Amino acid sequence: MTTRVLVPSGVLGLGFDEDALWRGVALCPDIIAIDGGSTDSGPASLGTGTSKYSRASTKSEWRSLMKARAKANVPLVIGTCGTAGTNSNVDWMFEITRELASELGQQLKVARLYSEQPQGRIVQALHDGRLKPLDPAPEVDPGTIEKMTHIVALAGAEQINEALATGADIILAGRTTDTAIIVARALFNGDHPGGAWHGAKIGECGALCSTHPTSGVIFIEFDDTGFRVTPLADKARCTPYSVSAHMLYENADPMRLYEPGGYLDVSAARYRQIDERSVRVEGAEWTPNPAYCVKLEGAKPAGFQTTLLAVLRDPHYVENAEIWAGKLTDFLNNEITHRLQIARTDYVLDLRLMGVNSVLGAREVQQGTPNEVGVLCIVTAQSQEEASEIAKLINPFLLHYPLTEEEELPTFAFPYSPAHSERGAIFEFALNHVLDLDHPMDAFQITVDEI
Repeated sequence: MTTRVLVPSGVLGLGFDEDALWRGVALCPDIIAIDGGSTDSGPASLGTGTSKYSRASTKSEWRSLMKARAKANVPLVIGTCGTAGTNSNVDWMFEITRELASELGQQLKVARLYSEQPQGRIVQALHDGRLKPLDPAPEVDPGTIEKMTHIVALAGAEQINEALATGADIILAGRTTDTAIIVARALFNGDHPGGAWHGAKIGECGALCSTHPTSGVIFIEFDDTGFRVTPLADKARCTPYSVSAHMLYENADPMRLYEPGGYLDVSAARYRQIDERSVRVEGAEWTPNPAYCVKLEGAKPAGFQTTLLAVLRDPHYVENAEIWAGKLTDFLNNEITHRLQIARTDYVLDLRLMGVNSVLGAREVQQGTPNEVGVLCIVTAQSQEEASEIAKLINPFLLHYPLTEEEELPTFAFPYSPAHSERGAIFEFALNHVLDLDHPMDAFQITVDEI
């Protein structure tokens, strides 16, 4: 049979074309599916269990989707609620849904799919040999696992279909793979598994597979041989190039994609323009794995940070910014050790030159001559008080440190006062592993509420 999936955007909070959304509703989808999270901005959301997206913006977009769901009378599914998909992220999204149900006068059955893992379960899995590293993966032991503030498992199609089986109008899922929410209904309906997984990968970021990537809304039709994808914004169109290129997105191998339960191989896929806006794709194959496993993500505290920002504009300092930063770093490390009595191993000092090499550091190969250079000073220490104490010692030298001993003291620019900003606790990703399961639901829980 044909399964029709409406994807409003690559992520809730990014925005989408409202007119295109309602065109999608008019096409009678079987399900509306949208992602709610990402690891793009680092481990902070997972570490704290909070969303990186604006609550007001999320609620505004979710209001439109709840109206669209009511009109279409189909399930609305969001994966990786609240950026990281922790239990608190799911509950945050549930409260938004509850508020909107009241405001819109909707009576709903809402299923929450929880993906968070208790530390003890992962410690036991390590002991039992069911926790297996990917490449690369950090070393883990029971002590490391117990330091993690949040651990989530990435749900696949099986867990989403379990939630759909509750008959819920809305499914709020914890951490999922980006494809799971799109592929689940197509697999349940018996559509071609290779085409289903391939189409879900192409559609995971909404209109990013089209010529108008910021428009958001796409419509995917799955069947027994492949899929068709159509963008719904006025000026958007899909081409074989724009569609096939998305296999390169966030994927180490453009021909193979690993998911819970197996892998997708698109090496034999064929992409065909079937009208001005749509592309038809066939030929991908799905290979199940003999054992079922899910990927884990975990975050643990990595200290406290304070930052400072200065700007160099004198041509002499702009031209020699890297030399100046190296000399200043050595000087400051000595000052911190001798004046503050803080061991070199107890803090990290990082000077990043914005406009020179702030992204790639020593790997930067492109050279240019900027008019000015921003100096971002990042201090990481074992406490916020210690990080800020180091930053305050650095302050006058970041403002006046000379390139050579013979020249007069320079004066650089602080763009704000006070010059230092306390960033609070920071986190780092601490797992890149998979967890073997006897049954897909062994690491997941579902609760259902009438609201």
